[in-house]
Amino acid sequence: MATTVRVPGLVLTEHEFSVPLDHSRPDGAKITVFAREVADPDGLDRPFLVYLQGGPGHEAPRPSRGTPSWLPRALQEYRVLMLDQRGTGRSTPVGTLAGTPAEQAEYLTHFRADAIVRDAEFVRKQLGVEKWSVLGQSFGGFCTLAYLSQHPEGLAEAFFTGGLPPIARHPDEVYTATFANLLERNRRYYLRYPGDRARVEALLPLLDDGAVVLPDGSPLTARLFRQLGYLFGASGGEEALHYLIERDPESPAFAHDVANSLPFSARNPLYSVIHESSYSDGFATRWSAERVLPDEFRTDRALFTGEHVFPSLFDDLHSLRPMKETAELLAAHEWPRLYDADVLRECTVPAAAAIYANDMYVERAFSEETARLIPTLRPWITNEYEHNGVRAGGGHVLGRLIDLVRGRV
Repeated sequence: MATTVRVPGLVLTEHEFSVPLDHSRPDGAKITVFAREVADPDGLDRPFLVYLQGGPGHEAPRPSRGTPSWLPRALQEYRVLMLDQRGTGRSTPVGTLAGTPAEQAEYLTHFRADAIVRDAEFVRKQLGVEKWSVLGQSFGGFCTLAYLSQHPEGLAEAFFTGGLPPIARHPDEVYTATFANLLERNRRYYLRYPGDRARVEALLPLLDDGAVVLPDGSPLTARLFRQLGYLFGASGGEEALHYLIERDPESPAFAHDVANSLPFSARNPLYSVIHESSYSDGFATRWSAERVLPDEFRTDRALFTGEHVFPSLFDDLHSLRPMKETAELLAAHEWPRLYDADVLRECTVPAAAAIYANDMYVERAFSEETARLIPTLRPWITNEYEHNGVRAGGGHVLGRLIDLVRGRV
């Protein structure tokens, strides 16, 4: 049953769907998937654009007039369907899980891009839509590529922003590349803020002594603190880290701001436990980021890491400790393939991708490799934006991709 409400400048229609936990067993356990339809009051009959959020493990944005920044451009041509991917937001959430670690791990194997695509197809058919367009940001782009592989018949257009993933490359290759990018980001950061190295080096012994405690009661370890390099990948990230580091480490503001800036937390536990699997196109990860961590990061503790899940995360954050054994089982899980290269070579769906030249999270060379595989995809390679370009650039990034697909540029 759908519920429609009006807010200034928007018409919002809320949908809930009961979908199989495992789409290969349609008569088995069910979960809820929530989607919010967003329309201009004069555009209630426009075609659908489905927005797939980054993550994995994050819900779709909550819209208001002008927010997110790309929404006004989208609403000129579409109705936008914001899908809370399974396990997030108003969809059946992943939080405290029942059962043994093995049962929890088996449950969580159903929360990757392939399942999200099947949810979207279920929703499309329930809404009676013949075809719709998809916009995938970051991990949402991984879902979009899986969509093109598995159900291209449901797509009218596909847009990627900072999320064109590699195909059939081992996660070790991915993390080797992202660590190389991160080394360069660290070099640039300390060139820009040379005084911050001394601040960080003075802070590390305090962290080793347990002097800083996060709001959930976890001591801020040095290895947790170093994950703040995650901020480098977004516009304004270097400034955000600098302003955090200049705070008194014994102040309440420091602990709270660090906690709010860490990439992984108990607010979205799904992000922590299946993040590496998003790069597993037919592999077990076996803690890939931990295994390929370069020696520079092991010997120089002032270097920041980033969007890398280490097994220590499930020791350091008290709120994630209950998932430690589950995470170990998922790291050993042999994940199935996500993408079908043969299908993609025959793709007829018009597509465009924003590939950010300096993307810290998604290796540019691998994205270009994938782009060359898809005959209908037009890549736009730019250094104007960081990984969050579709948010930071307002309507410009989406508008450019629409123009590419429509042949206007």
